[in-house]
Amino acid sequence: MLDIKRYNYAEWTQGRFSEAVTVTGPGKTIYLAGIGAEHEVHGAIQHPDDFAAQCRYAYAKLKAVLERNGASMADVVKQTTYVTDVRFQPTAGKCRSEAYEGLQLPAHTFLTVSQLAWPHMLVEFDIIAVAPLPDA
Repeated sequence: MLDIKRYNYAEWTQGRFSEAVTVTGPGKTIYLAGIGAEHEVHGAIQHPDDFAAQCRYAYAKLKAVLERNGASMADVVKQTTYVTDVRFQPTAGKCRSEAYEGLQLPAHTFLTVSQLAWPHMLVEFDIIAVAPLPDA
């Protein structure tokens, strides 16, 4: 059985992210990188020039990949979000809140970069999740 604890020490971080996440017990660590709006079959960027739609698409992909690996959004302990324009931050925050609705938030880093892996890609996530082992 996993014991996942999330901590916030500063008032302003409440509801935004966890400052520290600890995981104790037998579990499987899942590392996901480059989760964005690339179509799963042909790789074309979905919803060019629509940040909110790309963000929702990326979270849907994330949830599906976690599920295939025996995990869920509740098992995410660390997230890094990359965007190509800092003005996307409010929309990214709303999209993230919807994706984690009802769950405690993971530790989170938000970065603005000059570009991502593909043209028209506006958002990308790196994720670390820890899921309980099936036997535990």
